[in-house]
Amino acid sequence: MPLQRTGVDPVPRLAELRATDPVHELDLPFDFSVYLVTDTEHVRAVLANRDDYSNDIRHLLPGTDGTTSGTDIGGLGFTDAPLHTRLRKIVTPEFTMRRLARLEPMIEAFVAGQLDELAAAGADGTPVDLAKVLSFPVPFQTICALLGLELSDRDAFARLGVQRFDVTSGAAAAFGAVSAQREFLFDAVARQREEPGPGLIGQIIREEGEQISDLDLAGLADGVFTGGYETTAGMISLSTLVLLRDPAHAELVRSGSRKDVDRVVEELLRHLSVVQLAFPRFARRDLDLLGTPLRAGDVVLASLSASNRDPLTAGASPEVFDPARVPTSGHLAFGHGAHRCIGAELARMELRILLPALLRRFPDLAIAVPQSELQFRQLSFVYGIDHLPVTV
Repeated sequence: MPLQRTGVDPVPRLAELRATDPVHELDLPFDFSVYLVTDTEHVRAVLANRDDYSNDIRHLLPGTDGTTSGTDIGGLGFTDAPLHTRLRKIVTPEFTMRRLARLEPMIEAFVAGQLDELAAAGADGTPVDLAKVLSFPVPFQTICALLGLELSDRDAFARLGVQRFDVTSGAAAAFGAVSAQREFLFDAVARQREEPGPGLIGQIIREEGEQISDLDLAGLADGVFTGGYETTAGMISLSTLVLLRDPAHAELVRSGSRKDVDRVVEELLRHLSVVQLAFPRFARRDLDLLGTPLRAGDVVLASLSASNRDPLTAGASPEVFDPARVPTSGHLAFGHGAHRCIGAELARMELRILLPALLRRFPDLAIAVPQSELQFRQLSFVYGIDHLPVTV
């Protein structure tokens, strides 16, 4: 239920739970309890609390013993302090506004190139898949350039990126996709140990040397790589869909000021909440979650999509997409606390560049099929749409 939607909207059941049962025990076949928190107060409280909750997921994975090993999932999202603190400190400087500004011309060039492809593919009036031609390639090229990776096996990584967040076929299939991507990045790190490249992987190797293991660096790269393209790709397609529903919204992005575009992007991030759930939190000990008793090992899932539709976050009429909205507090599309998405500003930059460029280049852009024919992801932690036919 926390992963289901009706079009771009969370299912109504989430709003019901937020109002009546904000710490709801899910009926799942595990030997521990899983609680879903849906309101802003509880979500913020859980995500900010590193003392009572752990992000370490290794004890649930087959073949691991709770210690760092070759099968460790690694990365920032599943790592606790002090390792999380050390790893995040290594990559944080790369994602400041000042450092990211140097990427703007490169992103603009990637966008222009893909818009040319979109124009050529749709020149005869036939529908073109915007997801394949634009939404995926731009963030994929951007994150590969940032990390210093070769642009190879693009289609394979598009599939793996979807599969690793999709639990339709069970957790084993999702972890299989994780393993396949991690193996690729582990090989890339090993190659760059011998000859560091120009991107972030090479930079970390030059600066940290043997102080960071290949396993930790591959985990870091995996988090940046996957978080840097799959979520943004979903945002691009879904944002286009939302903006084309109302000509006034599309025109605001096409002709508005930078401030107007910034406001639209923030509302799209809140409204769409493509990352539906934050990384799971595990109770370190028996504790009380604002009146609900938890046992050590119990899992808490924080619903970002539900909390972003909470009046405490969004203000009045939270279910409505409204670029003029004055929110009650900041949205939680990028999470909250120590594990807040490190690539938030990069995602914003890509959306601010791409959406106006798309709508200016193609003023007659239109969805080529009825919305009832669009196939949204059914059970995915990262929500999206894999095919978006448009006419240009």
